[in-house]
Amino acid sequence: MLLANHSNLILECGTDEAGRGCLAGPVTAAAVILPKHFSNAVLNDSKQLSEKKRMLLKPIIEEQALCFGVAHVFQEEIDKINILNASILAMHHSIDKLSKTPQFIIVDGNKFKLYKNVPHETIIKGDSKYLSIAAASVLAKTHRDLYMDKIHQEFPMYNWKQNKGYPTKEHRAAIKKYGITKYHRKSFRLLPDQFKLDV
Repeated sequence: MLLANHSNLILECGTDEAGRGCLAGPVTAAAVILPKHFSNAVLNDSKQLSEKKRMLLKPIIEEQALCFGVAHVFQEEIDKINILNASILAMHHSIDKLSKTPQFIIVDGNKFKLYKNVPHETIIKGDSKYLSIAAASVLAKTHRDLYMDKIHQEFPMYNWKQNKGYPTKEHRAAIKKYGITKYHRKSFRLLPDQFKLDV
């Protein structure tokens, strides 16, 4: 059973990201402030949910949240500042988009940087403990998946509609065969060491 809030403050924001381990596309973060007595029997860490359930939850969260924000940080920025900094930046940008200022921020994981002097706490596996982080994980994942579906149309040979940019065997085989695109993260190891890639 996921808990609604971590603190007793009404405007508590949960934030999480999706796409850290991908070879292509953005890292996407969401921030969500839920009503104090929000409950949903299906909502859980997005990794524990099927794509169908995540897509069903997306409009429910967006309609019932007090407010939410979603932000992408794209591959060019990831290559400049590294994936950890890009993930935190995406979370900050998603909080920027909230229509209400949170009084407290709970963050999935163990790394975060102070956001505008708002107190925060990092929580390992927070997306399986607190509803607002679980909601943020669902929005981050679904918004990123929809973006990857869109750019799949441009480069269907990498099958991003299926793998969402993650390093599957199929994705790496396509990189080996076709090279890289403007959406690939050049700072990542795109192929195993035995293969050389001309970047």
